[in-house]
Amino acid sequence: MVLPLNKTGRVDVNQPLVAGHKGPVLDIAWCPFNDNIIASASDDAVVRVWQIPNLGLVRPLVDPVVELPGHERRVGQILWHPSANNVLLSVGADCKIIIWNVGTGEILSCIDHPDMVFSCCWNWDGSRIVTTCKDRKIRVYNPRSGEIEVEDFGHEGAKPQKAIYLRDGLIFTTGFSRMSERQYALRVESELAQPVVLEELDTSNGTLQPFYDPDVNLLYLAAKGDSNIRYFEVTDEPPFVHYISTYQSSEPQRGMCAMPKRGCDVHQCEIARFYKLHSKGLCEVISFTVPRKSDLFQQDLYPETPGDTPAISAEEWAEGKDADPVLINLKEGYTASTKQDFAVTRKPNILNKMPEKQAASAKTSEHSVSSAVSDSKLEELLEEIKKLKSVVVKHEKRIKELESRLEVAKQDASAIERPSTPPTPPPGEQKQSNNHEEDGTKTACTVHKSETTSSLYYPPPRGIPCKAPLQSVVKTDNVPYGDHCRGGGSGKVMLFLHSMNRAWNNFVSRPLVRSRERGTKSQQSLHEGTS
Repeated sequence: MVLPLNKTGRVDVNQPLVAGHKGPVLDIAWCPFNDNIIASASDDAVVRVWQIPNLGLVRPLVDPVVELPGHERRVGQILWHPSANNVLLSVGADCKIIIWNVGTGEILSCIDHPDMVFSCCWNWDGSRIVTTCKDRKIRVYNPRSGEIEVEDFGHEGAKPQKAIYLRDGLIFTTGFSRMSERQYALRVESELAQPVVLEELDTSNGTLQPFYDPDVNLLYLAAKGDSNIRYFEVTDEPPFVHYISTYQSSEPQRGMCAMPKRGCDVHQCEIARFYKLHSKGLCEVISFTVPRKSDLFQQDLYPETPGDTPAISAEEWAEGKDADPVLINLKEGYTASTKQDFAVTRKPNILNKMPEKQAASAKTSEHSVSSAVSDSKLEELLEEIKKLKSVVVKHEKRIKELESRLEVAKQDASAIERPSTPPTPPPGEQKQSNNHEEDGTKTACTVHKSETTSSLYYPPPRGIPCKAPLQSVVKTDNVPYGDHCRGGGSGKVMLFLHSMNRAWNNFVSRPLVRSRERGTKSQQSLHEGTS
């Protein structure tokens, strides 16, 4: 994840990432001469170099500028050369240190170790490197030839130890004693076994990682799992390493990195800035300042510091040239210079050279193969398009069928909900008037026995409305009761219909009688009871 320095607060979930490795990223390092170039080392044993756009990432970055495959196991540390452009060092778990020319992707040198390498560091001008190994030895190498110049034992403990070069050529190491107590030591390059200073700190388990400021000779010690940062000053007077103070916090750190001096705020007298990674995904900015009353530029706090201009090229360094870093003055502030896009120029492989006839035939065969491949891909695409069209046609037919069904269902529902109007009586039909008393109350009515005709009727299941009319017809004086009702009817007819409705409900609730005779008898008895 690459964020601008002024970005604070919660990071968006959809923040674009640099995601090109196939394994966990174990180390990253910004190029000291181009603020848009960053190198990364991963568990997939490949070193990749990325170019970040000037305005930051707007989409995930998955294509590196160059890939540097050369290690057989994971790569745990990478370091840029302090003064030569495009020279990168990588430390792998395969007991190898490889120095690359990033501009061409070539290996400049490969240094084998007898055991796993714990740490590595360039000296001030990049003419030597110092390493610590699992066999508890500290070694000084010529990085071009890979020859060992100095070799001796370091700390007595078996746990990992670290070593860095100071500006004046001294070597500062951190490690453990035989009783697993954390130590730091200051050593002369020619006498590694006899440290000038050896001090014990505590009994914690984390390996102390040293951060060195060559401008003012300050050393910062921090370890994974600790919640503090100790800082010291290195001088030419005994005891040479002077303890200053300790920054204490409540949360342990998972990782730590330091901002280059040209990124510090000189107006606030900021001499160091660290970025602390918490276990919960929080990145905390820790600033070290020296209070001063004057608002003027403090020359003693900000001497000349390495800038972003390389002193030599990778080819010059490979030929044996060394140079100190180019220094700049921070009095007027630092303004980043405009950098061109990083370009990788790979040298042609000698195995690719062939006679002209063979080259022409190879090109022809390559063209024919590519055309055949493109034709086959085109046929596959056309076949897939046909399949998709057939699927679309089937779906359209299905949609039309469902729409027609839905329309029919809507019509049926509207017909059920619409109230049925009684049919008009045929002309010439007699109407029976209602018999009422003078006070407007209904009188009792008598229904005489009459001949009935009945047809077998199967009622629908409960809960389902019945569309068909009642097929049983009861005749009295050859006049249907429905006709009496249509014409206004009498109270007798209305009472009969009410009783008929109640009897019909009882009939539906009882088992169906399929016999015509039994049905006739039940209806006759019903009429008798009603009358």
